[in-house]
Amino acid sequence: MSRSSSSADRRPALVSLVVAGCAAAAWAVWLGWDQTRDVHPDGSVTGPYEAWQVVGLVLTLFVPACWATLRGHSRAAVLGTTAGLAVAAGYDWSDDASGLFMVGVTMLVMGSLAGTALITGIVNAVHGAAHGWGRRAAH
Repeated sequence: MSRSSSSADRRPALVSLVVAGCAAAAWAVWLGWDQTRDVHPDGSVTGPYEAWQVVGLVLTLFVPACWATLRGHSRAAVLGTTAGLAVAAGYDWSDDASGLFMVGVTMLVMGSLAGTALITGIVNAVHGAAHGWGRRAAH
């Protein structure tokens, strides 16, 4: 095996690690600092995250996922995003008094897999259409 082919074999793993690092860092920036729940006058409790924080996280995750997808690493985009979020959420939520944090992490993993797979599929479809992929060759 040549040196260039062995480095090409490691490229998806490296891309996945970069995307996972971006996802974990984005979690820390958008959600990691907010640990308090909001108690409303009627006694109901919400939080700790506000909708704008989650939207910011999702929009931020769009960048590394698209970067990896446009370089032909859709699988690395999906797995890296999901792994980074799972590690960050697991660490962040592990001190939950209810003991149900793994239920939340599991739901986050399923949502991240589905959402990131959808995004990478759309990016691939749009990018492919823009570059004429899938057109029949002229005879």
